Amino acid sequence: MAVRSRLTPEREAELYEAVLDLLREVGYDALTMDAVAARTRSSKATLYRQWGSKPELVARALRHNKPVSLAEIDTGSLRGDFDAILANSDDCQMEKDSALMRGLAHAVHDNPELLQALRELLVEPEMTGLDEVLQRAVRRGEIRADNPALKLVPHMLIGAFIARPLIEDQPVDSAFLRSYIDAVVLPSLGA
Repeated sequence: MAVRSRLTPEREAELYEAVLDLLREVGYDALTMDAVAARTRSSKATLYRQWGSKPELVARALRHNKPVSLAEIDTGSLRGDFDAILANSDDCQMEKDSALMRGLAHAVHDNPELLQALRELLVEPEMTGLDEVLQRAVRRGEIRADNPALKLVPHMLIGAFIARPLIEDQPVDSAFLRSYIDAVVLPSLGA
């Protein structure tokens, strides 16, 4: 991991937003540290000193875009927790994030460093948070601890993000996800 000097939170957010904008414009493979430096009026040396590599910078930019940890959401019911999770995302941002993730899903096949950075900085924290949401539901007695669907909830949710644009040529939005959670996720959990 790179040695990080102090950036103001505003400057860091500005850099991350520029990285995400460039990702949307040119994709991961064409994104360069030179382009990020030019867009943000930074030096490449500063970028490498702060983040060490393009994969880490991209993963941290994506993580920064998700300020609320799933583990922090606790409404007292699994359905309420899923509603609160969806309430923290607006449809426009969800569509942008979904497009970014589809592009990055392709890029990880040729970039093991990107895959590792995304797993460490984005996927694992989200999985840990989702697992905490589900384990609280188990402790409350809403779902059985031995339900085999517990391990498949991330797969179900990721499947929704991938399948809707392919099958319906529609973006994923909160109305679709609410319907999907009600029709697929909660029934599979017996909740």
